[in-house]
Amino acid sequence: MKHLYKTVLTVLAAACAYQANAQTITKDTLKLDSVLIKETRNKYLPEVVGQYLFSGKKTNIIYPDAGKANLAGNNARTLFAQTPGINVWEMDGAGLQINIGTRGTDMHRSIETNMRQNGYNTNSDVVGYPENHYNTPFQAIGEVQYVRGASALQFGSQFGGMVNFKIKQPDTTKAFGIESEQTTGSNRFFNSYNAIGGKVGKVSYYAYFDARSGNGWRPNAAFNYHAYYANIKYQFNDKGSLSFQFSRSDYVQQIAGGLTDAMFNANARQSTRFRNFFMPAINIPAIIFNYNFTPNTRLEITTHALFGERSSVQYIAGSNVADTVNKTLNTYNPRQVDRDHYKSFTTEARLLTNYNIGSVRSTLTTGVRYADGSTHRLQKGVGTTGTNFDLSLVKDYGIDLDLNAINYAAFAENIFHLTDKFSFTPGVRFEGIKTTINGVVNNRSTNVDYKRDRTFPLFGAGLQYQVTGTTQIYGNFSQAYRPYIYAAVTPADQLTLVDPNMKDSKGYNSDLGYRGKIGQAFTFDVNGFFVRYNNRAGTLTVQDAGGANHLYLTTVGNAEAKGIEAYTELSLIRGFNSQATSDLRIFNTLAYTHGRYVSGSINNNGTNASLVGHKIEGTPDWTNRTGLTYLNGHITSTVLFSYVGKQFSDANNTVFNATGASGVVPAYKLVDLAFNYSFLKSYHVNFNVNNLTNQKYFTRRINMYPGPGILPGDGISFNIGFGVKI
Repeated sequence: MKHLYKTVLTVLAAACAYQANAQTITKDTLKLDSVLIKETRNKYLPEVVGQYLFSGKKTNIIYPDAGKANLAGNNARTLFAQTPGINVWEMDGAGLQINIGTRGTDMHRSIETNMRQNGYNTNSDVVGYPENHYNTPFQAIGEVQYVRGASALQFGSQFGGMVNFKIKQPDTTKAFGIESEQTTGSNRFFNSYNAIGGKVGKVSYYAYFDARSGNGWRPNAAFNYHAYYANIKYQFNDKGSLSFQFSRSDYVQQIAGGLTDAMFNANARQSTRFRNFFMPAINIPAIIFNYNFTPNTRLEITTHALFGERSSVQYIAGSNVADTVNKTLNTYNPRQVDRDHYKSFTTEARLLTNYNIGSVRSTLTTGVRYADGSTHRLQKGVGTTGTNFDLSLVKDYGIDLDLNAINYAAFAENIFHLTDKFSFTPGVRFEGIKTTINGVVNNRSTNVDYKRDRTFPLFGAGLQYQVTGTTQIYGNFSQAYRPYIYAAVTPADQLTLVDPNMKDSKGYNSDLGYRGKIGQAFTFDVNGFFVRYNNRAGTLTVQDAGGANHLYLTTVGNAEAKGIEAYTELSLIRGFNSQATSDLRIFNTLAYTHGRYVSGSINNNGTNASLVGHKIEGTPDWTNRTGLTYLNGHITSTVLFSYVGKQFSDANNTVFNATGASGVVPAYKLVDLAFNYSFLKSYHVNFNVNNLTNQKYFTRRINMYPGPGILPGDGISFNIGFGVKI
């Protein structure tokens, strides 16, 4: 840590020296209100971005501006505050994982969302285990692109849409630039973000290092996080470029454990575990090739690998079982060690061309994808009786599996501009998957040998009509699918049966909306949506010929999610006086989601219970976020009020469980504050308060890591930061 502080002080000293030699800033210069200029940008993606088509789709653009979101704390609910329908699971208050879901999809590590950075996937194993262990520091993000379910044709398997974190680009007017921000806060929080960038000749570059640490709001919740990134781009001529990128994130987190309802009600800040630890480390090297053959035809080829691991050592027991010294052993009980090792390789090529058919302007994008992902899964190893982070074993792993999935795909989408105002965008995608699982489970007593090949043709289309110069109607229909994950076809023991004809989840998404701006005063995007989600995986109870009960891994039911998503924003000053140098903006982000099972049944304490009419787990009927933002040439400040309605933690809609692992997740209301002040052109200070009113709440129950039980949300916390960019 001493070396880190020395590095930070050196960077800041260099920045101050540079600034001392800078030209004096005049009063007229300060009148250039960059913050207000940013606010005129659209909230949705244009028809074409690079080699991607977004015409007729439900999209959002998020600009992670300080003073509007807690960037140093990687707080997801503030980052996505202006995106309706996002449900955020707060696994911890450190921002170490992005857990988002929408329209009835699972939030857990964004497992049903196609997560990307600079266009390539960051999910650990996109097909078989698509949890997102990689974490991008929000301070490094220049723009977030979010496309809802209609993104399946261009991006592949998902029902939750596609999120693409675009990392900042360097200032190409400089040979060398520095960006540094140091943040400290409650519970010994400290974050250090440092970046360099610039351009020399044909080479531009941007690199950052981020370190975040703290004790956490609860006891036994300490964390230590690091993130690294480098991008070197060579523009070899006016038509083509080649970029070399490398990303890494890693952290060690102490897990405070889950609580029962009684524990939570008595003291939400208490901890049930102190010997549990979690450590993911993900590396992503990438090469991106771009070439413009003509002004109307351009190619992008992205090749990337992902290798890393997620490891944990935990005392596995219900939240109502204390982790104390075993009087028989005169030591603590042994802990369980679980480790996954990931290795994948992916190449995607996309070609876009503009052409005319008579008087009809058209844009065609086509692409192919090949991915080979492998996971080596080691679970239920018997670890030590110690108290520190120790992955060593005293008895071998009870589960040892090699899991592999090969995915290949081809797609095409075309925008036909039938008139100057009306466009039609049909598309098709063909996916193939080969899944192989080999190894042993059940204390190495049961062999697993599973192979399955599947193919998926997907179709969709979008419509867009430009009502006025600044408003448009959009609509789309797109088929989607989610391949069953490895866990759905891996028996837990010799009595667990796997459906040999296990079906992948299939269905479709549709949207119809109206968006745009009315003058400079009112911005809006209101849409209705419908999602059909068939063949959700689960567990049934079956009997064999001898009358013995077995758990049966299969598809258990079909679900539907329908509702309304609405974003509105009113400019109270500049909207009525374009010459004003400040503004006050009020926004509201509202979503109603009616998510219900329409058929099927699932195991419930040894019997099969009907799912019909049950709410989709992790899906509140209502979410609403209202914010008030003040802007001028120096200050950006936002007060955010969030409301998330009641939801259930399981498909059985369990109301109460004594262990806390299932049951109702009550509605909660939170207030957050963000403030940023810029001065002397290159400097800024910011201040963030999360949960300003110190509400007692939680966002999810869970029956596995990092529980089981209730995971309390953090009480009131703050951070304050100082930054420089030269």
